[in-house]
Formats: sequence, C-alpha cells, structure tokens
Amino acid sequence: QVALVESGGGLAQAGGSLRLSCAASGRTFRSCTMGWFRQAPGKEREFVAAISWSGNRIYYAYADSVKGRFAISRDNAENTMNLQMNSLKPEDTAVYYCAARELFTATPRESGYDYWGQGTQVTVSS
Repeated sequence: QVALVESGGGLAQAGGSLRLSCAASGRTFRSCTMGWFRQAPGKEREFVAAISWSGNRIYYAYADSVKGRFAISRDNAENTMNLQMNSLKPEDTAVYYCAARELFTATPRESGYDYWGQGTQVTVSS
C-alpha cells in the first residue's frame, strides 16, 4: 500500500508564494506519475499539475490556469514531490490534494490516479 501525506499549505497574500510537498511511503515506484489536484468550495476537484518519470525520462503537465506560476518537481532522495506556487491569486484558494499512479503517462482525470493524500488547505487573501 502507498501512503501520501501533503504539507506546506497555509495562508498567503495575493502575489505571494507557498510551497507544497507530498511525501510518499510504502513502495518505490519505477515508473510513476504524481500530481496535484485542488478543490475550491462549491466546485469540483480539478487538475493542477503532474510530473511523470520512468528511468531518465521526465514529463511535466500543467493546467492552463497555473502555467508560468506553479512549478512541480520531485526529490528522489526524500521520495517527495513538491509544488512551488508563485504569484498566487485569490482564485487559487482550495484544498490541494496529492495523487499518484504507477504509470508514466500523466492524466488530468481524477479516476486515473490510484492513491490520494488527505489534502492541505491553501488560502490566498486579496
């Protein structure tokens, strides 16, 4: 079984930055996609970003709404994935979820991911 634990959420002002982390435990993936989704109050959960790796191949995917502002990365040694969020906007306010699947191909569909974290709250004030 795989466990994902998010950290780093909190409160930021518009234009500010936050860094989210997702720690994975339970198994080491040879090929994997890890992603971030978010759910704002009253809205459906939506795709934010994903990183896929297999051997030396790495692939990145971003939602249009965060391109140029957010950057996803991973730390092999720590078995963690990070989301650096810059130029934050009030509309970025949501609960952010980490997700993972044991396939190299990234997908924006929730149903494509097998493992989920509990979520971490991000609030951006105007």
